[in-house]
Amino acid sequence: MKIYLVGGAVRDELLDIKNADKDYVVTGATPEQMLELGYTQVGKDFPVFLHPKTHEEYALARTETKNGTGYTGFICDFSKTVTLEEDLLRRDLTINAIAKDQDGNYIDPYKGTEDIKNRVLRHVSDAFVEDPLRVLRVARFYARFYHLGFTVAPETMELMRQIAKSGELETLTAERVFMELEKALKTKDPDKFILCLREAGALKYVLPEIDKLFGIPGPKRWHPEIDSGIHTCMTLHMISEKTDCPVTRFAMLCHDLGKGETPTVLWPHHRLHNELGLKPLKCLCQRLHVPSAYEQFAIKVVKYHSVMHHLYKSGGKTVVSLFDNLDAWRREEWVKPFALCCKCDFLGRLGFENRDFSRTDYFLEMFDICKTVKAKEFVDQGFKGPQIGQKMYEKRVMLVEEYMKSIPEDELNDKNNEKPAALTEDNITLERKAQNSKKNKMGFFKKRLSSDLNFTETEGDYDL
Repeated sequence: MKIYLVGGAVRDELLDIKNADKDYVVTGATPEQMLELGYTQVGKDFPVFLHPKTHEEYALARTETKNGTGYTGFICDFSKTVTLEEDLLRRDLTINAIAKDQDGNYIDPYKGTEDIKNRVLRHVSDAFVEDPLRVLRVARFYARFYHLGFTVAPETMELMRQIAKSGELETLTAERVFMELEKALKTKDPDKFILCLREAGALKYVLPEIDKLFGIPGPKRWHPEIDSGIHTCMTLHMISEKTDCPVTRFAMLCHDLGKGETPTVLWPHHRLHNELGLKPLKCLCQRLHVPSAYEQFAIKVVKYHSVMHHLYKSGGKTVVSLFDNLDAWRREEWVKPFALCCKCDFLGRLGFENRDFSRTDYFLEMFDICKTVKAKEFVDQGFKGPQIGQKMYEKRVMLVEEYMKSIPEDELNDKNNEKPAALTEDNITLERKAQNSKKNKMGFFKKRLSSDLNFTETEGDYDL
């Protein structure tokens, strides 16, 4: 019996990255021998054991033969005769197919160390196509190691496209898809996960609500990047530089889902995208069994992020009403992440990346002021029931409007925020997607928008 350290622990050691998880492969052993040594078996489809003292995972070396669809359609052989090289051959990427023996020697039959040196994500064998989950895993590793200069080998990307075209991505369970998405959201560059899946032709199967945004134009003055999918990835990249919270990052990823629902006759404007985004968000969350904590915060960001861009429109009433709609008095922990999402929505545009957006600072200061208003003050004055809430609202509005007197005029009148990006035509390389050439009747939806909203360029912020 021989024991080897394998997988991520070896890879990260070679990359000089801290990794607390250690997995081991055991060759030349049987399940009975492992149990006799005091290991506890936890695997169902194939024997995985927990060490009696460290509780680290030890798996018997195995081979896999495809006998069905999906990532579970395999027959495993974990007999004593399975070699380490055979076990490593079934792994997804060469950088994950390196082992280390108990004497500290590396066993690298598939040149994983060379690919680590060259910063390449490459499949181990053509059996890569047998497991559709590997498309998501490669995209996740790309997001995780992008900052180190890693790229996906062209031949591996081609296999990823082959898997996407096969339809096997649809066999993945919701839980596994969300697990990979959540892990990707915790990487340094989660936007690269989205872009990698799209390049592989897999995004439309995994996250169709996000894929739908690509090719949908925004107003050029406010979105020089034009493409709503690109904007989404830019905001995700921006927020990932400011917080590592996956819940906040997920909300940022979903904030503009409504732009995928805007009728083409209204393009490039998306005046009601905040309301239209709630349905696709619900569909996404239900399909992937997204945890409630993710969904509930994302709802707030999707529905109310545009309000931040016209925060002073109705004086203190807009501000306090936004706090009310955010349920800020009970869910104070949402306020700062919400403000951060709004800030990154503003900054996540071509030519806006380094602009000042002090609005969120004023927003948070106004929230601190509003928190000083307590119900006891009005209870002591004899008010009861709904009257107490109304009085608290009125005082908060008064305090906010008093504070607003200290805010610069260019902030209050949106002059700073409505300033277009300082870009020339030569700086803009992306082109607007061709508009729908079919003739469309005006219809109720457009009539409503035309009568309720002023379609002027000066109010382009509604498209953020």
